[in-house]
Amino acid sequence: MNERKDELKAAIEAILFVAGEAVPGAKLANTLSISGNELDELIAALQDDLQQNGSGLALIKIAGGYRLCTKAKLAPYLQKFTQVVDKKLSQPLLETLSIIAFKQPVTKQEIEEIRGVNSDKILRRLLERDLIQEIGRKKVIGRPILYGTTALFLQCFGLNDLKDLPELPSTSYEEREKIYQESNLFAGLDMAENMTETNKL
Repeated sequence: MNERKDELKAAIEAILFVAGEAVPGAKLANTLSISGNELDELIAALQDDLQQNGSGLALIKIAGGYRLCTKAKLAPYLQKFTQVVDKKLSQPLLETLSIIAFKQPVTKQEIEEIRGVNSDKILRRLLERDLIQEIGRKKVIGRPILYGTTALFLQCFGLNDLKDLPELPSTSYEEREKIYQESNLFAGLDMAENMTETNKL
């Protein structure tokens, strides 16, 4: 029995290593032909193994699935080894990303009404970084594109799903709009560090 359990744990570790991204639990269970409860037990056991063995890797639940990542405390070594380029988001990118995260689905016009400036370039950069995506069109004249965040957004900011976003304070409409405009909700998060944590070498 223990041999079977060890084999399944090793299989999970290998699958997550090869995948390089979050793998849904249902997909893992189906691949291994086990139940969801059995998977939960194996995941917990594998997490304990990695912790107790002093491994440089950790198994985390993120973006609705499971993923192997490097431990945060090792980031300085990894950054030096890989010569990671600083990927911190600028204030305009953070501001726009915050608006999209909290108001999605949202159109470019709605974003610009809050920011007060043209957002074409900012939206292109966020799309290029795969932090936002087009999720449909609003059913109004002109059918403008609706934007929302991506699974990579969740992974970069350490969120399992959008419900994990911090709650905005209870304020008036005008105050909320000011919060969106001046939002610095993600400024404390180092994109380079988070990308290092969520990507294996």
